[in-house]
Amino acid sequence: MPFKRDRQTAITVLSVILVIVLLLYTARIYSLQVVNASKYSSVAGSTSVRTAVLKAPRGEIIDSYGRQIAVNRDGYNVVFNKAYVKDNLNDVILSLVNLFNENEAEFTDKLPIETTEPFGFKAEESTDKLIKVLGLNHYATAENCFTRLVQKYDLQDYDKPSQRKIMGVRYSMEIASFSISYPYTFAEDIPTELMRKISESGFMLDGVTVDVCPFRQYVDTSLAVNIIGSVGPIYEEDWTEGENYKDRGYSFNDKVGKSGIEHYAEEYLRGIDGEITYYLDADGNIIEKEVTKEPIAGKTVMLTLDRSIQRTAQDSLESTIEDLRSRGGTAVAGSAVMIDIDTGGIICAANYPTYDSATLGEKFDELVADPRKPLTNRAFQGVYPIGSTIKPIVATAAIEKGLYHQGDVIKCVQVYDYFSDYKPKCLHYHGTINLNTALSKSCNYFFFDLGRRIGATTLTDYYKQFGLGTLTGVEVDDSKGILVEPASDTLGGDTLQISIGQLNAFTPLQLANYAATFANGGTHYKATLIDKIVSYDLSKTYEKQEPQVVNTVSIKDSTLAAVKEGMLSVTVDGTGSTVFSDYGIKIGGKTGTSQTNNGADHSTYIVFAPYDNPQIAISVILEHGDSGYSAGSIVKSLLDAYFFAEGNNKADTVPYVVLE
Repeated sequence: MPFKRDRQTAITVLSVILVIVLLLYTARIYSLQVVNASKYSSVAGSTSVRTAVLKAPRGEIIDSYGRQIAVNRDGYNVVFNKAYVKDNLNDVILSLVNLFNENEAEFTDKLPIETTEPFGFKAEESTDKLIKVLGLNHYATAENCFTRLVQKYDLQDYDKPSQRKIMGVRYSMEIASFSISYPYTFAEDIPTELMRKISESGFMLDGVTVDVCPFRQYVDTSLAVNIIGSVGPIYEEDWTEGENYKDRGYSFNDKVGKSGIEHYAEEYLRGIDGEITYYLDADGNIIEKEVTKEPIAGKTVMLTLDRSIQRTAQDSLESTIEDLRSRGGTAVAGSAVMIDIDTGGIICAANYPTYDSATLGEKFDELVADPRKPLTNRAFQGVYPIGSTIKPIVATAAIEKGLYHQGDVIKCVQVYDYFSDYKPKCLHYHGTINLNTALSKSCNYFFFDLGRRIGATTLTDYYKQFGLGTLTGVEVDDSKGILVEPASDTLGGDTLQISIGQLNAFTPLQLANYAATFANGGTHYKATLIDKIVSYDLSKTYEKQEPQVVNTVSIKDSTLAAVKEGMLSVTVDGTGSTVFSDYGIKIGGKTGTSQTNNGADHSTYIVFAPYDNPQIAISVILEHGDSGYSAGSIVKSLLDAYFFAEGNNKADTVPYVVLE
């Protein structure tokens, strides 16, 4: 009977399953009541539970090909863990401070009282918080505070120098909310040899541990430092106010982004901390501890920057400026920006002079005092008159408004005398020329006349459409520049000046974005440094930055072709031909020489390339570079790096980076 055989089989299977379940339950009961009996009875009998933070690694910053820019490395922190601190805390602190002093190592001491007698207030630090913590009157002296601290931390049995050492750490612990939940970091990133000495002294340093922690490391400490930014400690004014890190779940000992992308992308780069749980008995002794929540590393930020091209830009700026100076030139600083014309993604944004983040602390005062302002992000915040590089917009406006027709000519007689009260001169006598020649030779007279026809208010509107005088939207702080807002078209002199790139002043980033907008046919994109947000191991994409259109400039194909042809002539046989007359690809460009109130003129240059199918736009500005073509060698080096570098700049690319 098949039916009976099937039924017997089912009963057998069920019986086996029942036996397995019973065995599992028996094993679990045995584990609870015999193997781990002491553990669970202790935990069950504990009177309190405390949790502490397990720090998560900070997310990394990589370039558009996955090459590392800001990464993490392991270092050693000296940490006080409240769960293991005993009654001898003051003795432990004194021993640790003395050990650090012997090894000339730094540790945290936020007490605003001098470390040597007569123990007065530190001149450069505020005492308000100290006086408030101690509950003293606002006019309390350093001696009053010292006496109160001795009482507060029970330091009567120590000599004065030792009292000062201990109270400095105790006070720092207090304002950092030292507790089981908030371990106190006494010192960070200590030398390996000191780590060994502390470990060897562990038996006499109750509550002190040496933790392996991730530290920020920049692969190239001088690469794009104004853009990448830095991380640093949480300042007291931002702990409960300002950034209000406390309410955002940070520990006072945490490191946070202080500037640049590190600050802007803090929400992505910050990991999710884990937890370790301590079970304490009635006397406060730890019975058991376990990791109850694993830390999750922060996300990785992939930039639009190309690390290789960024390095090329910085090196080329430096070598060009130093070469100009060696030949008697007065160039002192500069900036170079490259943008993807179809996305607004910034491929490089270089400054000279710049600085090295590894030595920023020790050289900060020197850098601040440097008249060349190396701490300034010139690419985004430097504001300059852009000279004749404005002329492609003027030509576009004139044609679009029907105020100039292709093929028309204007006779340059050098002195433009249309207005009786203002008669500016062209640099040369060009004679009768058309638009192509006017752009190629950069004839001011020609553009004085176009500007007069268009009028200041219309010109200003066009400048705005191309993104000049407005914020670019880039993630790192930028300047709006200076855009004169004319009340009417009656201001003849001002109209002529803004027609050749004077009076107004813009940033190198705005200039590059304007060139990109023109090259792609009129689509003005928001400038951006961030391409996507990916997981720490690069296996997953969380966010992809899609190109954001700010506005669209109406430009007929015929207008675009006419102006682009003139910009091609600039590089073939015009003011920019010295560098590009025999270049490997055709490019469109415009040089500029802008007057300054003091010193030599600025040198400006914009290009887009390739001419027939543009992909990128570049702007270069050299402060007091004298003439537009001075910047040509920098432009060429960037074009070489983008179009002709071996492997198309993909050397050292992380092979498993997500690029969908």
